[in-house]
Amino acid sequence: MLGKTLLAICCAGVLVTGAVPVFAAQNQQFPSEQGTLSATRITKGLEHPWALAFLPDKKGILVTERPGNLRLVSPEGKLSAPLTGVPKVWAQGQGGLLDIVLSPDFNADRMVYLSYAEGGGEDGTAGTAVGRGRLSEDLTQLKDFKVIFRQEPKRSTGYHFGSRLVFDRHGYLFITLGENNDRITAQDLDKLQGKIVRIYPDGKVPDDNPFVGQQGVRPEIWSYGHRNPQGAALNPWSGILWENEHGPKGGDEVNIIERGKNYGWPLATYGINYSGEPIPEAKGKTVEGTVAPHHVWEKSPAISGMAFYDADRFKVWQHNLFIGALASQELIRLQLEGDKVVHEERLLGELKARIRDVRQGPDGYLYVLTDEDDGALYRIGLE
Repeated sequence: MLGKTLLAICCAGVLVTGAVPVFAAQNQQFPSEQGTLSATRITKGLEHPWALAFLPDKKGILVTERPGNLRLVSPEGKLSAPLTGVPKVWAQGQGGLLDIVLSPDFNADRMVYLSYAEGGGEDGTAGTAVGRGRLSEDLTQLKDFKVIFRQEPKRSTGYHFGSRLVFDRHGYLFITLGENNDRITAQDLDKLQGKIVRIYPDGKVPDDNPFVGQQGVRPEIWSYGHRNPQGAALNPWSGILWENEHGPKGGDEVNIIERGKNYGWPLATYGINYSGEPIPEAKGKTVEGTVAPHHVWEKSPAISGMAFYDADRFKVWQHNLFIGALASQELIRLQLEGDKVVHEERLLGELKARIRDVRQGPDGYLYVLTDEDDGALYRIGLE
């Protein structure tokens, strides 16, 4: 029903083949608790890069740029011209071209999935959309791109789109959606703001989603009460979706996502308004009937992409969760025992760069993107 079985899926839904990219790059070294950390710059010149996906067979890395371009970084670190066939995006505020993930059956169907901000709402508003197109054999275009999902209604004036894409082990696609800076909509089940949705790869809604058949409720919804989830990954040991999301001023969260649950925003939050005033709808840090954060930062690092580490290359990193941070300009390492966070370390602060995305590569290294006018792709490892 969901296509051929994927041989290997990494925690963020990216195909893993074991192929090791070969890059000519610049290396820097920094101290860490677990040894000397190496940061090898693969390429620069990316305009506010947002997400990356590894192509199989040493074909390189696809990178999205928020203004609307999809680029290919070759195995030698060369940056391609923008690929054609990419949808027009609403590149305003936090909007633009966002996440990218390969189909679980990429070797057979060559499908590439993109999330992006799409205009066309009332009074010039926008929302998150997701579509897919077939990557050409010469790696220069997406063919027959088709939208499979739209956030409805469109409520954003430039804020809180989410949006991460994660395939689970059964081939279902999860999409994280911000509440468009319209707080209470995260609790409204007739709207797709502040939700995580679950669909088939072609956009159809699974019959076993938790709210299917309920009048006045969007059937795509898997969980709700989210603010602005900009990181998500599949736990490789449990197969369960984890996500992270921005709080307001304080209260960034990591959550373990359960079917049909309410994650509280804006009723429950550890944060306050940027003005210093309380969130008007908030009833406390935790509220009965909602799921408390699995891990929380009362001072917001402004977290973004996330990746579990389960490779053999750096064994001391196994059972760790890595999360990019924008405001604090770091890579956060969370050490896990089972699901419990037992230790935290801040890395790469010396780069003084906003870390937008982090992924585990097929070679066992971590790869991070820096969100800047002249953004860069780095490979991270231990000496």
